[in-house]
Amino acid sequence: MQKMRELGKSGIKVAPLAFGGNVFGWTADEPMSFRLLDAFVDAGFNLIDTADSYSRWAPGNKGGESEAIIGKWLKRSGKRDKAIIATKLGSEITPEKKGLSRRYILATVEESLQRLQTDYIDLYQSHRDDPNTPIEETLETYAQLVKQGKVRAIGASNFTAERLQKSLDISAKNGWPRYESLQPNYNLYDRADYETNLEPLCLREHVGVIPYFSLASGFLTGKYRSLAESANRPRANMLKKYFNQRGLRILNALEQVAQRSHATQAQVALAWLMARPSITAPIASATSPEQLKELLPATELHLDGSALALLDQAGAYQPEPARTA
Repeated sequence: MQKMRELGKSGIKVAPLAFGGNVFGWTADEPMSFRLLDAFVDAGFNLIDTADSYSRWAPGNKGGESEAIIGKWLKRSGKRDKAIIATKLGSEITPEKKGLSRRYILATVEESLQRLQTDYIDLYQSHRDDPNTPIEETLETYAQLVKQGKVRAIGASNFTAERLQKSLDISAKNGWPRYESLQPNYNLYDRADYETNLEPLCLREHVGVIPYFSLASGFLTGKYRSLAESANRPRANMLKKYFNQRGLRILNALEQVAQRSHATQAQVALAWLMARPSITAPIASATSPEQLKELLPATELHLDGSALALLDQAGAYQPEPARTA
């Protein structure tokens, strides 16, 4: 049985690993997606993350495919009460369909509810900040959705610390629901921005954190030891930046800790994230039952102080020097 963690101050309890639904309708077809969702929930996990824009980048897709697959699965499986559905809006789908305006949120939430075949969304997240819409307009609209019972809690994704703090302050001032979670790009390699700017804020304000790219697009699994090996993968372009001295140092440390812990490198990379006091549940994707079976035991893996120190040191980054006026 998974030990549940509260998502921010929302009262929503989630298992310490989330399933990334960006693969549904892309690298996992509908039958495979159903198998993966069944296996994930049957193993005691519950947080499923998607977005209205997934997976419009795949040839022939226009967005909404992932939500639609999850919706069909919810209806077919009857497991709505066992799932915490987190989706996002605001990322550009077409030049007209993007942002966090009141009009757009009210139209978009209905489309997501329809695709997901549910009456409510557990966690509705602003996929990207919208500098063209007043924060007050966005948060007041979310407050309306919460009051109507269409949304249980709201979250933010890809926000700067400054904009997240401002949003939290505006919610507090007006008595509106606040962003209970943050979804940043964070893993053993991509650390500087989160640890320097966002983590202190999330700890101070008790905001739950569900990082994406937890395995750095597959780099941290150790399956690719060179750029050439990753060339034909769906995420080859995303992997390029990791093949440098620091990236290979991280892979070597992961390999050492994995051998010592009788675990895989993917499990160690996820366990390192779960050990951070600010992290609620890292998001990871799988495209086969075998991959999923490998990821799930990460929640049972306890890394001791020396293992954490070795990984921290390998992934150490140079903080940017303070800017002078």
